[in-house]
Amino acid sequence: MTALLNVQGLKSGYGVVEVLRGVDLHVMPGELVALLGSNGAGKTTLNLTLSGLVATRAGQVQFDGQDITSLHSRQVVVRGLIQVPEGRKVFPNLSVHENLELGAFTRGRARRLQNLDMVYETFPRLKERVSQLAGTLSGGEQQMLAIGRGLMAEPRLLILDEPSLGLSPLLVEELFGLISQLRSTGLSILLVEQNVGQSLDIADRAYVMENGQIRFSGTPGELLASDTLRQAYLGM
Repeated sequence: MTALLNVQGLKSGYGVVEVLRGVDLHVMPGELVALLGSNGAGKTTLNLTLSGLVATRAGQVQFDGQDITSLHSRQVVVRGLIQVPEGRKVFPNLSVHENLELGAFTRGRARRLQNLDMVYETFPRLKERVSQLAGTLSGGEQQMLAIGRGLMAEPRLLILDEPSLGLSPLLVEELFGLISQLRSTGLSILLVEQNVGQSLDIADRAYVMENGQIRFSGTPGELLASDTLRQAYLGM
């Protein structure tokens, strides 16, 4: 089976600072892959580079067998690689409904109404707050809205960047249950997280990133079985 996302030797950064130093990773169709690492490891820079928001300096990104390394971010979205950014980034002065509608602006417009129904079924609390301004939602509700907005674009691969950031333990548990539910529908997910335990509980495979490089790749069981890896990279 061909990888849906295949990243080889990826390098990128900002100005004279090189952040990614030759990253290799892949995501298979229907797979949930966890990308773990501490703050400053390069995880968000990787996400931005994959989405065409930070220029690639070397290496290649293939999506569904096609080279998307140099594509504009809009064209990346058109192909179905959708990112839910760190910090949610909802539009605070627009309603829940309007935020979701914007998710289908570039991709998924033809099935917008069906997808709205699907999002409201997945996140009933959003349906209860359909006319409420996004900026007045709780942190957990805003994260649901951000994910729902991503689903409106009919992702073939959904990148979730630190979705549990700032949420209470109870909401984190609920969120990971929802992510697992999305995975069960066949959606491919790249879960970028610092929450190691919850991520490994639901992931098929995991990568550990440090200083812009992949230090480990394998199954959650392989990662947790290595005392050296757990202590050196995960603080466990």
